Amino acid sequence: MEVGSLNLPIILASTSPRRIYLMSQVHLPVEVQTPRSDEKAKRGEKPSSLVTRLAKEKAESVREIAVQRYESCLILAADTIVVAPTGGKILGKPKNADDAAKMLKMLAGKTHLVLTGYCALLANRKRGDRKVVRAIQSKVKMRPMSKSLITKYISSGEPMDKAGAYAAQGLGMALIERIEGSYTNVVGLPMAQVLMDLEKTFKISLFSWTK
Repeated sequence: MEVGSLNLPIILASTSPRRIYLMSQVHLPVEVQTPRSDEKAKRGEKPSSLVTRLAKEKAESVREIAVQRYESCLILAADTIVVAPTGGKILGKPKNADDAAKMLKMLAGKTHLVLTGYCALLANRKRGDRKVVRAIQSKVKMRPMSKSLITKYISSGEPMDKAGAYAAQGLGMALIERIEGSYTNVVGLPMAQVLMDLEKTFKISLFSWTK
């Protein structure tokens, strides 16, 4: 099967609605598979190492299922984390409303980092695999937030399943003063960088898929 052809299946190793939406926006049809990974950071593991490791693990966790169905396919996986403005603490999804409030208070009026690690794995049942793994960083400056604003945002329910307790593509966009770097990276997948890697590493062009 020719790389870059319309017949090359794309497996998205993620059930994130945000990543599925981003892929649909560039008209790339994907088959969604639920990945497996232990998302806990290892002792001393740096944020960039964490997200690249998890992205690779997620891609590899669906490989066997993918190559059983297809002789050749492209697997995409990613992991996104928020790093606190000071201390380098990784902010995951809040456990409850109080935890969300603590995170948002920590981020309010300051600049923090968002890192997404991604793995593009070109899997082939007979010829072996090729892959590219990378981490992309964006800086996000949040507006100052009063206790009342934080409480109202949390009451919307949006922060509860988001790393760092906010969504850049939802109501949370009203909390963001500016972004330095890729916006889609903050949402969950740095689309321009991913597509450039597909072109450079695998000679797969977005425009070979789209009409």
